[in-house]
Amino acid sequence: MPNKCSVRQRYSLLVGYCVLAALPAIADTRQISDQQTSSSQPIGQSATELLNHQKSRAAQWGLDEVEWQRYRSLIRGIRGSLSPATLSPIEVLGIHARNAEERQRYAEQWAMMMRDDAERILAFQRAYDDAHRRLFPNGLLIDTSVVSSASSNQVLAEKIAWQPTDRVLFFTDTQCPTCDAVLERLVSHLDQFAGIDLYLIDVSAGEESRIRDWASSRQIDPRWVGEHKITLNIDAGAFDRVSTHTGQQGQELPVLVRRRGDRLTPLPVSRF
Repeated sequence: MPNKCSVRQRYSLLVGYCVLAALPAIADTRQISDQQTSSSQPIGQSATELLNHQKSRAAQWGLDEVEWQRYRSLIRGIRGSLSPATLSPIEVLGIHARNAEERQRYAEQWAMMMRDDAERILAFQRAYDDAHRRLFPNGLLIDTSVVSSASSNQVLAEKIAWQPTDRVLFFTDTQCPTCDAVLERLVSHLDQFAGIDLYLIDVSAGEESRIRDWASSRQIDPRWVGEHKITLNIDAGAFDRVSTHTGQQGQELPVLVRRRGDRLTPLPVSRF
């Protein structure tokens, strides 16, 4: 009798397992069937299109198929875990160069691409400046007469008593002329406090190149960034947290906050 019961139990478990195991298989079969119904492309053609896409991507970076496959292998490994997603294939291959000659070749290739890109950015900036002057010949975005350049340093010194360890949290976006003017005046006093932490609220993760382009067009010295006198940051919610804490919600950009130790103090833009 115990043996019969044991056999019956095993049979019930086996049937139940088979039913459960069949459910995802049925779902997968339905999904595959739907995909095959919606697409008449044969598997071989899809594979060919994928290969052509990879070749096209490699050519965009000036790499051959072997180099591209090595990049793909590296980015799927530890390099993809340690570095941001925006790291270029050339940088990945250069970092993992197998000898000095290969490292030098990738370094030169990257330097030429960056120079070409900078020239394109500057050319567009000049075209934008020309277009703005042509379209808005009398439209001054900033009334410079409000600020007395001769006495601005003295006025700022009188209104704000800086301490050497102070840092300024500066919230802006990439298309804010008023912010640019305030930042320029603030940078002129950079020797009076520890530094400026810039947060661009319209830049998302994965768009770090936009921050670099923005900083370059505003003539932010890379040396300041290297020395942490100025930091370039994606907002990632920092503006909401800080503005809620300081009562600056809804305030137009730029928003400035002085950080002195753990204390955050709002700084009126009118002081600059």
